[in-house]
Amino acid sequence: MCDNPNMREFSSKVLDGPDRAPSRAMLYPVGFNKDDFKKPKIGVASTWSQVTPCNFHIDGLARESAKGVDAAGGKSVIFNTITISDGISMGTEGMKYSLVSREVIADSIETVVGCEGMDGYVAIGGCDKNMPACIMAMARMNRPAVFVYGGTILPGCAILKGTEEELDIVSVFEAVGKHANGEFSDEELQTVEEQAIPGPGSCGGMYTANTMASAIEALGMSLPNSSAPVSYTHLTLPTIYSV
Repeated sequence: MCDNPNMREFSSKVLDGPDRAPSRAMLYPVGFNKDDFKKPKIGVASTWSQVTPCNFHIDGLARESAKGVDAAGGKSVIFNTITISDGISMGTEGMKYSLVSREVIADSIETVVGCEGMDGYVAIGGCDKNMPACIMAMARMNRPAVFVYGGTILPGCAILKGTEEELDIVSVFEAVGKHANGEFSDEELQTVEEQAIPGPGSCGGMYTANTMASAIEALGMSLPNSSAPVSYTHLTLPTIYSV
C-alpha cells in the first residue's frame, strides 16, 4: 500500500480530512475501502462501445489495466468516454461529427480526471479520433499518464474467383467499385462485406489507427513496442470463405 502524500497531489484535496467524509462516503459503494483512500487514485479511461470493432474489446483491456494499477499499490477507477467511426459514417452527414468528436472525447477525459482528483490515469483507445483525443487530454492535464493501444484486426480471408485473398476495410470499398462496374457479383460483394473484418480491433492496415499508435509510441506516450499488437481477442486464425 502506498501512503506517500507526494503521490496523492490531487486525490488528497478531494478525499483527505474530516470535512471530506461525504466524498469518501460516495466511494465505498463503488468498491473503495478505508485503506484505499491512502493510495494514489488512478483513472482508467476506456473508450469501449459497440459502435465500432475498434473499441468493442477495450472493456477487457480496461479491467486488466485496473488489476495492474491495484497490484502496483494504486486504486483504480474505470470510466468511459464516447467514440465514433469514420469507417461507418464516411460519405454521409455523420462525418460532420468526426473532428468534433475528438474534442468531446478529450474534454470528457479531462473533465473526469480533473473533477475526481485523479493522481494519474491510463487511457485506452483504438480508433481514429479517440486515440489523438486521449493524447490531447494528457497534454492538457500534465499529470502522470500512459496510453494503451487496443491493437489491430487480423486480415479477413476469402477465395474470390479462385484466388485466396486477404481482406480489410479498404477491400470492401474496392469491392463496391468492382460491383458497380460489373466485375463482382452481388454474392461476391456480400462475401467481402461479411469476411473483411473477422473480429474486434482497429482497421487492419497502416491507416489512421495504426499510424497514430506508431506516432504515440514515438512520442513516448505509450510503452515501447506496444504500437503493433494484434487485438488480444484474435485467438484463432480467420476462416477462409470461398465464392
